[in-house]
Amino acid sequence: MTYEEATDYLFTSFPSFQKYGGKAYNPGLERTTALSDAFGSPHSRLKVIHVGGTNGKGTVACSLAAVLQKSGYRVGLFTSPHLVDFRERIRVDGEMIPKAKVVDFVERFMSMKIDIEPSFFEFTTVMAFEYFDEMQVDVAVIEVGLGGRLDSTNIVKRPELCVITNISTDHTDILGKTRKQIAAEKAGIIKWGVPVVVGESDKEIREVFENKAFVEHTEMVFASDRQRFDSVDASDAAFVYHNTVFGKITSHLTGNYQLKNMATILVALDILRRLHWRISSEAVKEGLAEVGELTGFYGRWTRIAESPLTIIDGGHNEGGWKYVARQLKSIKRRKHIVLGFVADKDVAAILRLLPTDAVYYFTSPQSKRALSPAVLAEMAQKRGIEGACYAKVGDAYNAAKQAAAADDMIFIGGSIYLLGDFLRNREVT
Repeated sequence: MTYEEATDYLFTSFPSFQKYGGKAYNPGLERTTALSDAFGSPHSRLKVIHVGGTNGKGTVACSLAAVLQKSGYRVGLFTSPHLVDFRERIRVDGEMIPKAKVVDFVERFMSMKIDIEPSFFEFTTVMAFEYFDEMQVDVAVIEVGLGGRLDSTNIVKRPELCVITNISTDHTDILGKTRKQIAAEKAGIIKWGVPVVVGESDKEIREVFENKAFVEHTEMVFASDRQRFDSVDASDAAFVYHNTVFGKITSHLTGNYQLKNMATILVALDILRRLHWRISSEAVKEGLAEVGELTGFYGRWTRIAESPLTIIDGGHNEGGWKYVARQLKSIKRRKHIVLGFVADKDVAAILRLLPTDAVYYFTSPQSKRALSPAVLAEMAQKRGIEGACYAKVGDAYNAAKQAAAADDMIFIGGSIYLLGDFLRNREVT
């Protein structure tokens, strides 16, 4: 079996959220536990940092992994979704799982003929756990896929630390219609006696977390309650955070939403250090300055060209777009916005946030869940936003690039899957 055959088997044999949305979501931990047990229960031997939340969990997971790598630890990192290559999901010290390991895992599963029908994400989770166990990582940073309580990553019973970044309305058909209901699902990763960091909170959801922490007899820290840095020098190229507990920190993860992510990251690192993890201030500075290089993290307010300034961002729900839209409006350039969504997002709420003085290019990701460009254009028109429709993101980008002046700005976003389509057909510079 070749790697291409193995990944084709993965994408066609198991229901994936990317293709089918909520129909691919199998709540419950029974299948994942049974599958992991069939492979020797690797999840039970790992030290884990478990990261959940609505927005920012990828940023936080990759940032913690980068710092731990710089601290001299062997670090497994499990994130989702991938942009271009399936192997982006599973890394050790930043290196993607070898193709041969993916093939081997698929072939062994096929030969077992066990009575388990996992989802794509359940299968991938166990593959990651087994690989991390085989590579004898010192710690595995695990990003929750969806929710928390019933997410397949939650078969880990005793993590070192739990982090919940924030709560916003997303996947309401699965997690609940209200923020309190969603918070309760996210809080499901909190375990007995395991310290918890919550990034953003407000009165509506704070009580949910506090009650869960009380039941689980654990320490909970709200990052939003603590002043983690005195000031920030922000530019398109880098954010410089002054007077943190680790000193001055420079991060190339830009975008206004990164301010709250950074507060969460710093609190989490401070707690890990108190838990006797060997983390120096120098490792924190170096790790947070090189998150992309160390972990392959990409697609969060990422600059890919200078003339015209071209930014891609994977924000895909109202919570994330509140920050993205605010940042777009703050940039004093003529804007060309390439936009595409999947149909199960609250697109109307996002459109209400967008600038009306930009040039729009409507497209869609190559997914069964995609919202058609024509429907998106019709929805946008009701908001006073006009634009042309393109079947593929590459066509939309080429049209924007042709129309843009050197000092204009091109923005591409709306879906992680849209960015994947774009990057697969373009060499990243």
